[in-house]
Amino acid sequence: MESNRKVEFFFNKIYHLFFGEKFFQKINFKFDKRNRLDLIKYAIKKNDYKVYLEIGCHLDYIFNEVKIDKIGVDPISGGNFRGTSDQFFKKNQRKFDCIFIDGLHTYQQVKKDILNSLKFLNENGIIILHDCLPSCISHQRVPRTRYKWNGDVWKAIVEIRTKEDLDTYTILADQGLGIIKKKKNTCILDLTKKDLRKLNFKYYYNNYQKIMRTITFDEGLRLI
Repeated sequence: MESNRKVEFFFNKIYHLFFGEKFFQKINFKFDKRNRLDLIKYAIKKNDYKVYLEIGCHLDYIFNEVKIDKIGVDPISGGNFRGTSDQFFKKNQRKFDCIFIDGLHTYQQVKKDILNSLKFLNENGIIILHDCLPSCISHQRVPRTRYKWNGDVWKAIVEIRTKEDLDTYTILADQGLGIIKKKKNTCILDLTKKDLRKLNFKYYYNNYQKIMRTITFDEGLRLI
């Protein structure tokens, strides 16, 4: 599997060399030392959440630390539901208070995971997303070319920020932690004329504070 991954990365690099966006500037984020687990635990305790869903569990770093009623979805390892998030949501009939999305880091899949999660989110619940703030283009590229990878999760956050009934922020911690709540959007992003699939890294680099609505970790704690 390891050798197959290296071969995949090699051919993806060739693809981006000829067809990918060329942009070499980097964002030097000053991320808070606290991470996604700290945020999830705080949200659960503060709001007395009872039921937790995790999309993308891998080694169960987060899943094992959550001590309430929980479901973890992963097609390969970790959690307690073996399958894709699409397969899970087709079968699911439960509602959740806290949903953590850390599955396939592509715009299309993350968007789908968010929309599916919203169908099963309790009214006072929260959705948290990982890897929302890539610092350079190689961390964002789809198809993937490296192990440390954010993908283009950020585009899904941008799209959700245009919705009137969802309030969305991105915390400057742990590669970018998105938070989404079912409530009136207090700062709607107007991107009606843009094809979100075609937004490039240069646009993100020049506008990330506005389009991602970045906030500090402490500001995030107050919002959840």
